[in-house]
Amino acid sequence: MTRGAAAGSSGEDAYDASPFVPAGADLDALRDAAAGCHGCPLHRDASQTVFGTGDASARVLLVGEQPGDQEDRKGHPFVGPAGGVLDRALAEAGIDPGGTYVTNAVKHFKFEPAAPGKRRIDKAPSLREISACKPWLLEELRSVAPEVVVALGASAGKALLGSGFRVGRDRGVPLALPAGMGEGTLVATIHPSAVLRADEAGRAEMYGGGWSRICGWRGGCWGEGAPVPPFLPQLPLGGAPSFLGAAPPDPPFAAPPLVLKRRTGYISPTGV
Repeated sequence: MTRGAAAGSSGEDAYDASPFVPAGADLDALRDAAAGCHGCPLHRDASQTVFGTGDASARVLLVGEQPGDQEDRKGHPFVGPAGGVLDRALAEAGIDPGGTYVTNAVKHFKFEPAAPGKRRIDKAPSLREISACKPWLLEELRSVAPEVVVALGASAGKALLGSGFRVGRDRGVPLALPAGMGEGTLVATIHPSAVLRADEAGRAEMYGGGWSRICGWRGGCWGEGAPVPPFLPQLPLGGAPSFLGAAPPDPPFAAPPLVLKRRTGYISPTGV
């Protein structure tokens, strides 16, 4: 049973998904309920709701902005080009993408109209739309209870930290999750689509030297006074990430298994 009546255009005008959210439901029930969400007008033009997917008990939960063109058509998050960048970065960090949970701050695709047969271009959701969809994100956080939450881009950061979030200022800084979102550690970085939009030199910097350069355990870069990396901090890395065009390391998950400590958010290959 949802939290109150959830019908008609009044729900859209209220910009609030909470009447559609089943209280205390598991991820499967939440996903089913989200398919009928009319908590804001974005559902009108989107093909379908794109709910989160992945390991229901994942230790790492990644939050993007909204579905893109391919995600809207296929019904799953991060299945387009940006998802390929994300999966590669995780794999090169020794993290199996299949062991994570991925979702978006907004569950419906907002886009600019395109000519028939052309890919629709996404349009950034407004703060009002991000706020409207936040009840779904809060329930995903409650159900998965991750130890690390990664905010990918400005919209995800604002959904989790409020309108004062700035990705350029807050990128890579480990923070406690805000009240009501769990006990894990929150880290923000740029959205992987920013890598795709950059020119060749910018891609090399963002991916090989910036976005995906997760400080490596083997490199010993987490010694005294080491700088905070711009992506997931304190994650073991089985080799320095390379530029997008290069082959991934072999094997892709060579790093030791992750051991996460909930109290500090520290992630190490040995648990010490």
